[in-house]
Amino acid sequence: QVQLVESGGGLVQAGGSLRLSCVASGRTFSNSIMGWFRQAPGKEREFVAAISWGGTITDYGDSVKGRFTISRDNAKTTVYLQMISLRSEDTALYYCAARGSGLRLLTSAQKDYAYWGQGTQVTVSS
Repeated sequence: QVQLVESGGGLVQAGGSLRLSCVASGRTFSNSIMGWFRQAPGKEREFVAAISWGGTITDYGDSVKGRFTISRDNAKTTVYLQMISLRSEDTALYYCAARGSGLRLLTSAQKDYAYWGQGTQVTVSS
């Protein structure tokens, strides 16, 4: 079983930056694909970013490319999401997610992620 705990959300002005963190429990972090998703009020949850086991391969949703960066520290069992040039439309509840251990495919599909955190709120004021 994997438990994920997000932190780092908050209120920021448009154009500002935030770094989200997600700490994972369990011994399988280093061979788990990790991802970030978000859900804005009244909208469906959408893919934000994903990262491979070793952190060398990443993928991003179109709306965040060039502004968000996903990274991970396997020694700390933590995945990060650095967000810059934030916009009001980035306001959402951000979720950390993990694929099952041993799966190598980077995917943006929610159904492919077995474990989810509770989310951390990001609010961008314009």
